[in-house]
Amino acid sequence: MGSGKTTIGKRVSRILNLDFYDCDQELERQTGASVNLIFDIEGEAGFRLRETRLLKELSRKKASLISTGGGVVCENENRRILRSRGCVVYLRTSIDNQLIRLSQDKTRPLLQADDKKKRLQSLAEVRNPLYAATADLTFDTSDQGVYLAAKAIASAILDHFNSGPSNADG
Repeated sequence: MGSGKTTIGKRVSRILNLDFYDCDQELERQTGASVNLIFDIEGEAGFRLRETRLLKELSRKKASLISTGGGVVCENENRRILRSRGCVVYLRTSIDNQLIRLSQDKTRPLLQADDKKKRLQSLAEVRNPLYAATADLTFDTSDQGVYLAAKAIASAILDHFNSGPSNADG
């Protein structure tokens, strides 16, 4: 949350000429309801079921970059889908940067807490190890601008695919 997945992801997709999908935005488009409303009506469990179905659908698309919701890695099935269908990039940032970037955000259900810093810390304790274990590439976005981060990530993605086992043999 607040690491730059959507902002940087859009830029990377343009650099690599890929279609871009933001899971939360796509879910809102498909359902006609906001993520907040889905959380209110169906709870987090209902939202996560929808998120998994959408991830399966989007991950089947060719030549695309998918920006997932921050909690997508909490489900074993989602981690399996991510690892089996592409290159997973983990954008890491500090809690302090998250607080700055999300200071005016009212759209994230899990961030609606009295102590936002404590909430982000508890989410990070659960999610960060899962992201680290799932990711093919990890980038710290704390002190980088969008343009430089996107260029570096695009380059690393190309290197990742160009150095894969199918290309290493010849």
